Amino acid sequence: MRLIVKAVFLSLFLSTGSPADQNDPQLDGLFDRLQTTQDANEAQVIIQKIWFIWYQHENQEIEYLMEQGEVSMRHADYEEAISIYTRVIAIDPDFAEGWNRRATIYYLMGKYDLSTQDVEKTLALEPRHFGALSGQGLIYLRQEKPARAVEYFRQALEMNPHMSNIRQNLEALEEDDVV
Repeated sequence: MRLIVKAVFLSLFLSTGSPADQNDPQLDGLFDRLQTTQDANEAQVIIQKIWFIWYQHENQEIEYLMEQGEVSMRHADYEEAISIYTRVIAIDPDFAEGWNRRATIYYLMGKYDLSTQDVEKTLALEPRHFGALSGQGLIYLRQEKPARAVEYFRQALEMNPHMSNIRQNLEALEEDDVV
């Protein structure tokens, strides 16, 4: 079974003929499949493909900057990562993943209001961005706004019902009767 999943993943990974972004027409079909599949392995392949598409850009400078931003983030050099993703946004303000990555860094830095601003921009460009939706839910948890967190967790699960950690957060909040 693992070989089949790997083969499917590789074929999906290699099928993108050119760099894409949140406007890639493949996303509609991937989201349809993600919401209907009951197979956890297939869901993970689809999720990876969606992230791969979101992360792509036709501009080589942006591709390079996105990679550098990831390196900075992994090394917890958040100021550098913010600088890099801000450059990405300046080059292409319509690239949702640039906003999402900067929102993530702001979240890690505890700058929740700035993170929320970038999440809003991400969602304006890609309303199905389950990463941004779940991230906003986590921001609201940190800000002790559980009812708002529930709202965003539900939206995230509508887009991607295979996020078990978000489902667990939602169930815990519902058990606490915050809705």
